[in-house]
Amino acid sequence: MFKIGLSFIILIMLFSCEEAKLEMLKFQTSNDLFKYSGRHEIVADDAIGLIGSAASVEFNVKGDSINLYLQTESTNRNYYVITVNDVYNNRYTIEGDSIQQIALKLPNPEQNKIGIYKATEAYMDKIIFHGIDAEALLPVEEKSFEIEFIGDSITCGALCDDSGIPCNEGDYQDQHNAYLAYGPQLALQLNARFLVSSVSGIGMYRNWNDENSEEAIMPDVYGNLYLNKDNSKPFNLDFKPDVVSICLGTNDLSDGDGVKERLPFNAETYISNYIKFVETIYKRYPETKVALLSSPMFIGEKQRLLVTCLKQVQIHFKTQSDKDIALFQFEHIYSNGCNAHPSAEEQKTMANALEPFFKSLLTI
Repeated sequence: MFKIGLSFIILIMLFSCEEAKLEMLKFQTSNDLFKYSGRHEIVADDAIGLIGSAASVEFNVKGDSINLYLQTESTNRNYYVITVNDVYNNRYTIEGDSIQQIALKLPNPEQNKIGIYKATEAYMDKIIFHGIDAEALLPVEEKSFEIEFIGDSITCGALCDDSGIPCNEGDYQDQHNAYLAYGPQLALQLNARFLVSSVSGIGMYRNWNDENSEEAIMPDVYGNLYLNKDNSKPFNLDFKPDVVSICLGTNDLSDGDGVKERLPFNAETYISNYIKFVETIYKRYPETKVALLSSPMFIGEKQRLLVTCLKQVQIHFKTQSDKDIALFQFEHIYSNGCNAHPSAEEQKTMANALEPFFKSLLTI
């Protein structure tokens, strides 16, 4: 009798498990309950390509597990980050160009907030989101503010994360973690939706190792979705930031590789280009506030020179347009990551240092 009863219980358990599996529903990327941020676009077959640094999709689900469907567009090694209830889960590797099903266990069967973020910058292949299997998709709470972060490798979160492959090994993207960069971390602290427009090595009038003779500078690529010279896909996302943060100047003032010819820093050209670039920001977002950041990788004379130039930009807009532009000066150098870049821990410290400054701009 006992054996019969036990067999019956096991059968019921198996049937219940199978029934639970059948309750998992497929949700396509076009569902309005998926919230996309950052530079992204619709690609073939109802899929969304996450393009820029920390471009993301967020959603709430019911159930104790889900399946994610992700793909990288080529066989190159790429990286993405998953958060659960705004808590960092991990940075994951994705390789090959086929769609991958990724099972994720969740802590709360009633509701969990999931975030998927591209860890690498725009020059790397897209992370393609193909939807999820879940018991139910739930509404996501709207963010209080919107912030755009414009910058270079520092803003990309490049060279900050050597948890998988040590510094100076592998490929450049192997130490990228855009989610752990100061911008996304600051946005999380402020409950803000964010967009990152950043390119490693780029500057306002010249780049790390180029005098704007071969490579494009930020004013050349900002209006293009992929932050490159291809203007066939313009940057026209529905995003109206309360604040636009610009951190550019580290590469303009850099010495290059020491091999290629490097001209002396031209402060006049830097200031002129900066003013023109900020004018394009105001044209795109007439009601936004603009914040200028000094370099977190400089101390001494270079930092003083950079701040002097940024103050000239401030003065121009105050006298010519009666616009108040904010300026934040980093007080410390952050260089404990790979190749003297900020580490992930330092990126978090930078976000903490910036928080009061941005709260004042957002009147929190």
